[in-house]
This record gives sequence, structure tokens and C-alpha cells, in this order.
Amino acid sequence: VQLVESGGGLVQTGESLRLSCEVSGSIFSQYAMGWFRQYSGQEREFVATITWNGRTTYYADTFKGRFTISRDNAKNTVYLQIDSLKPEDTAVYYCAARASYSSTSYYTDDQDYEFWGQGTQVTVSS
Repeated sequence: VQLVESGGGLVQTGESLRLSCEVSGSIFSQYAMGWFRQYSGQEREFVATITWNGRTTYYADTFKGRFTISRDNAKNTVYLQIDSLKPEDTAVYYCAARASYSSTSYYTDDQDYEFWGQGTQVTVSS
């Protein structure tokens, strides 16, 4: 299973970005998906997760409001919309996949996920 993130880049404070993560090599709709963020030199932190059918989403408290996770199973892609970007959003963002057909269970620990992308850098200038 391969996960490839895209959509990162250099933006200014207040702008928006939509990160994408395309999955190949397996049936995308059998996976719950998650997004994590990692500051340089620190551990990854959970951002958001979405069930295989998009019915349930869950966000860490820090990310409620400006971050929106969504998925398009027809395109094998999960998205992370980030609005009103701040300099403290500067980090590498990773997507991750875990096989799960639950419509209600959600996964917030990086140990819960089986597959990871390479990450996409988001840099927000002040």
C-alpha cells in the first residue's frame, strides 16, 4: 500500500491549503484514514481521522475549527483542509491508513496505523 501526500507549500498567514493523500496498491475504502502533524525534532501528533465511509470524523481538540478531514473513495484520496493558517501550523503533515470497516470507531494513536505517507511540508510565513 502506498500513500502519497501533496498540496503542501509556502503560504502566508491567513491563507488556506488543502492537503491530499492518494492511496494505491489496495482497496482504499477498506481503510480508516488519519492525518498527523510533526514539528521538527518532535514526535508526530494526531490531527484528525475519518472512517472508511466518511460517516465519522474525529479531531484532536487543538485542531477543531480550522481543520477539516474528508475523503473521496472514488478517487482513493483523503483530504485535510486547513483554513486561516498560522505560523505555528508550519510542520510536516503525514497521512496514515488502517484497515477498518467500522463506521464509528476512530483511531488517534500513530501505533494504530499500518501504512504511512512520506509527508508534505507546510510552511506558513508571518
